[in-house]
Amino acid sequence: MINNIILRNFKSHKETKVDFGNVTLLCGQNGVGKSSLIQSLLLLRQTHGKNRLDKVLELNKPLCELGTSVDVLYEKAQDNIISFYLETDVGDIGWIWSIDTNKVSTLLQLHEFLNNENSNAINKVSLFNNNFQYLSAARLSPKESYARNSFEVEFNKQISEIKGQGELVAHFLDFYRNMKVHKYLINNADSFDELIHQVSEWEREISKDINIIVKEFGSEYEIRYSFNTMSGQTSEFKTENVGFGVSYSLPVITAILSAEPDALLLIENPEAHLHPSGQAKLAELIALAGQIGIQIIVETHSDHIVNGILVACKKFENKQKGIDKDKVKIYNFVRNYEEHAAEAIEIKILEGGRIDKQPAGFFDQIEKDIDALMGF
Repeated sequence: MINNIILRNFKSHKETKVDFGNVTLLCGQNGVGKSSLIQSLLLLRQTHGKNRLDKVLELNKPLCELGTSVDVLYEKAQDNIISFYLETDVGDIGWIWSIDTNKVSTLLQLHEFLNNENSNAINKVSLFNNNFQYLSAARLSPKESYARNSFEVEFNKQISEIKGQGELVAHFLDFYRNMKVHKYLINNADSFDELIHQVSEWEREISKDINIIVKEFGSEYEIRYSFNTMSGQTSEFKTENVGFGVSYSLPVITAILSAEPDALLLIENPEAHLHPSGQAKLAELIALAGQIGIQIIVETHSDHIVNGILVACKKFENKQKGIDKDKVKIYNFVRNYEEHAAEAIEIKILEGGRIDKQPAGFFDQIEKDIDALMGF
């Protein structure tokens, strides 16, 4: 598990430290550094996947594309050094990268690797092994067919290869359909515990009575949906003819239910295209996964996701299925206008799922709108 990260001179991060919980929520307005924090982890993983992390940092492909070295250097940096430092359960690991601003490059040159004694431990960190998933805000919309990639799915256990699109979700669901889901994540105790059944159970929290059907389609896959009725089941419908929210949430639900304890999941905007009730249920699933030791870092703009996690904290206090508040971290990112730099402000969780204070801009728009409607 990654306990914290320190970024220096990376994009909008002059120097930012974030402590991670089992569940970490990154909140704040657009353009204040949330995505950049996730990108720092993606850069490390995609470079490690190319066996080049002992020499360079790859800024482009397959997980993210950030351009050139000048694009990722903090605008007001006093030197041409970018550093990432991770504190993990297996040791502390750090990298210092140097930039030659006189030339255009898609690489950062390794200047120094910190704590070499931990170099053999890197593969034990989920960021660098198969116990990892990344799902971006740019997940694929409903598609007529879904890709097959035997190496990524069957050997690397990945739902996505390119930019976190979730493009391999059908192949993944088909190959791992009989995987047993952790009992703490079971949605319906009367249902089967295999992955394909539990994915349908959780999708029914988003779209009532829905069934997920995965089929081979030549060299690719297709996903169809049917609905339970009083007299049986409906016909099968194409993904394009069912709500966007079902397709957008499918890889998120699949990633969580198939994860093992100590896995690392990076998820951007899990709330995309979902009704508030669906967002709240997805937050519940995220919380349950965090409680059993799955580490999930979530970027979100949804108060329903935040409140769903807080409700799960209160449930746990009341001896119900939920998550211990001490396993959750919430950050509100803001911009320091003098430095034009990101600042990560931790929001403390109190007993009863309350937060200690609500800073300006932290999901307070509903109060502002109510005040306006009431004429205050």
